[in-house]
Amino acid sequence: MVPRSRPLSKKLSGHDLIVVVGAQIFRYYPYIAGEYLPQGADLLQITSDPYDAAAAIVGDSLLSDAGLALDALVDALPEISSRTAPPSQAKATQATAKASNSPLTALEAFTALGEVRPKNAILVHETASNYADLLLNWPVVEPNSFYTFASGGLGWGAPAAVGIAIAQKKAGTGRPVVAAIGDGSLQYSVQSLYTAAQQKLKLIFIVPCNDEYAILKDFAVLENTPNVPALDLPGLDIVGTAKAFGCTGVAANTADEIKQAFTAALATDGPTVIAIRIARQMRPLVPDAS
Repeated sequence: MVPRSRPLSKKLSGHDLIVVVGAQIFRYYPYIAGEYLPQGADLLQITSDPYDAAAAIVGDSLLSDAGLALDALVDALPEISSRTAPPSQAKATQATAKASNSPLTALEAFTALGEVRPKNAILVHETASNYADLLLNWPVVEPNSFYTFASGGLGWGAPAAVGIAIAQKKAGTGRPVVAAIGDGSLQYSVQSLYTAAQQKLKLIFIVPCNDEYAILKDFAVLENTPNVPALDLPGLDIVGTAKAFGCTGVAANTADEIKQAFTAALATDGPTVIAIRIARQMRPLVPDAS
């Protein structure tokens, strides 16, 4: 998690020690003015990257393997016989996704996808405006199973997924690659669909379709720049585009259709593009810390 100054600093007020493991410190995305740390708090960053340690604006950095450092920290903590487990936010959030909206919310769509995902699948993520809903339903528990972009640069996800799928094919791992990419993000490097089809890759593109550059609209709200033009994308035919490039293209607009399409894609030779109609939702880029 990358700390965002004012909201997170306020939320952590009252804590005296903040430990950040394996993350870059204070690379603002987006930048929000404010204090880096709440008053009276110290920060310790644990990282194996000397550059990240040197770039930290505040706090102390420990150069170490994250696993070894966490093992040492666990050994240093006093034993606690019992405690009350906090409520599971993921389960509580997923419970709200059982209602059948039309179109589905991103959370509902990803909840359905999470129910049929294979444990050995590799996820490539470039659906910027609803990534939190995706990760709630796609826990990453194994190394080399999750790839995402740095600093918000769009357009790398589709070709990266193709490259990863080629590597899996050559290595003979049998691991499917799933690329969750927004309908706007896909347009940056849509020609990757052709390469996936030509290479007959075990690759499934999940494309939430809301006919807009939603993440850019969210930025417009944050930056107080209303009425930014050209952020709506009406008339895109994701299924037709997929077929034109040689992929299997499927529209799935209900939870059952998503499960059926994804299960069929896992058994299909070559890439499949699953276009899912989702509701438009404005998301605050910086959550309220109150």
